Parts: sequence; C-alpha cells; structure tokens
Amino acid sequence: KDMARVETHAHKITPFLWYDGKAEEAARFYTSIFENSEILGISRYGDAGPGAKGSVMTVTFTLDGQRFIALNGGPDFKFNPSVSFFISCETQSEVDELWEKLSAGGEKSQCGWVQDRYGLSWQVVPSMLLDLVGDKDAAVAQRVMQAMLRMTKIDIAAIEKAAAG
Repeated sequence: KDMARVETHAHKITPFLWYDGKAEEAARFYTSIFENSEILGISRYGDAGPGAKGSVMTVTFTLDGQRFIALNGGPDFKFNPSVSFFISCETQSEVDELWEKLSAGGEKSQCGWVQDRYGLSWQVVPSMLLDLVGDKDAAVAQRVMQAMLRMTKIDIAAIEKAAAG
C-alpha cells in the first residue's frame, strides 16, 4: 500500500499511541482480538532517524473499523489510566472474552478497567450499564452504581439484579 496515502488520509481524528519499540507487536495483538480489524501499513525509519534505519516507525491499523496509529517513539512517555478506550459490549460472553484477552500479561482493575501488557487502559463495559447508572429512577441508578463499584469485571446478571432491587 502507498504509505503516504495511508498516513495522511486518515479519519479527521485518529488516536495516536506512543510505544517504546513495541508498536508493531501491540498493533498485531489488538488486531487479533477485535473483529473488522487489520494492519493497514507500516512505515520505517530512514537515514534521518531518530530510530534505527529500517526499524518500524509507525503502524497504521484499524480496530473494529476505527483507525489508530502506533509510533515507536522511545522510552520518554508511558500510558496512564487518565486516557482509556471504552468498549461497549452486548453480552456477558463478550465482556468475559475481551476482559481476559486484554488483561493477559497486564492488570485487572475496578469497574471494568484493564491495563493491557503495553500499559494501555481499556474499559470493558456492558452497554446496558450506562443506561442503568443514568436511570431516571434515582434508586435504581444508586443500586447499580453501588454494585458496579464493588466489581472488577462487570457482571451483567448482578447489575440487573441490583437494578431490580
């Protein structure tokens, strides 16, 4: 593929992720997890650097149709949970599968959050949860919020039970 075209004709807003030498590995990991995902192109450092000539500079890829660019930028910056990717899931099996795959080699946290092996944070959340925590019945919203705050991986049946009272 024409690398210049891949890099410059992206969506108007494209998440740009900084890695320390693992951009291609991370992109391949993510595209193996999500459907409708692929590596679109890889660009390499040339004589001007700053990376070693021929080494991967950027990887352009899609996850479920959303374009991303991963950069091998070096050790200067690390991910932190102040930025995360929210994954809206329809079923408990989808929550379970993504939770396990994304947390493998990383860390599981509270309220559906995981940090993958590269340090990137993800929120694996059933779509119905947002509706329930914003329910017009304040008692329902409160019970759901209290239940969610006690969870690591979100359990849809427990959330539904809390909503019902």
